[in-house]
Amino acid sequence: MLEYFTVTITPFQSERRVSVLLPKNYHASEKRYPVLYMHDGQNLFLDEEASFGVSWGLKDYLEESDLEIIVVGIDCNHEGYERFNEYAPWKNEELGMRLFNDENLTGGKGKEYIEYITHELKPRIDEKYRTNPDDTAMAGSSMGGLISTYAGCKYPHIYKKIGSLSSAYWINQADIEAYIKESDLSGLERFYMDIGTKEDTSFINHQIYIESSQAVYELLKEKVEYVRFDVIEDAVHNEAAWRARLPEFLGYLYK
Repeated sequence: MLEYFTVTITPFQSERRVSVLLPKNYHASEKRYPVLYMHDGQNLFLDEEASFGVSWGLKDYLEESDLEIIVVGIDCNHEGYERFNEYAPWKNEELGMRLFNDENLTGGKGKEYIEYITHELKPRIDEKYRTNPDDTAMAGSSMGGLISTYAGCKYPHIYKKIGSLSSAYWINQADIEAYIKESDLSGLERFYMDIGTKEDTSFINHQIYIESSQAVYELLKEKVEYVRFDVIEDAVHNEAAWRARLPEFLGYLYK
């Protein structure tokens, strides 16, 4: 069952739709459920809502599986390329210009975005729904993987499971590596990450994606007991590819 409501992301004074997928037996029980927060919420559940006509298919997948979790999807900012600013924890002015030829796209708003989710949205979800507040995860793809990894480093005692698919770590490569090195990640229970061998986007080719994720994995495996990193042969950079990896991604986080 999907529910929707609108929030104002306080630090940006920007309205955003939030989608909440409840377990199929939610209203027939008094159970409390783990919560998975995900980015690019418009692309998660229904093909007719997805930006490019194909979603992750999370609604159908969870309705057909035995996994009982609440999924909270936060739509991305659709204003121009503002998503770039909100999902990058650190500024990268040179890359913003190179990607979009726009001096206003610098990144660096990701820290405020995660503060909003952690201190405003999560308490609201925990109050409104029967959640298990101590079993919270976060996941995303591309820049959504970057910002989820940042959140896991910033709040490992809150976001204890992280999913990072086809991650665009290269946007903040040096910063995310340094942050992993300096963070106490003992609270992180599980971390799933993957990359495809055909992830080319813009001027970033598949080898940059692979090497970028490999470098992050090498750091994480020294600090987190359960880390899985898959290199997926012939996988590209889109929702259909991430949809195909749902069984591995969710199966590992909720094993």
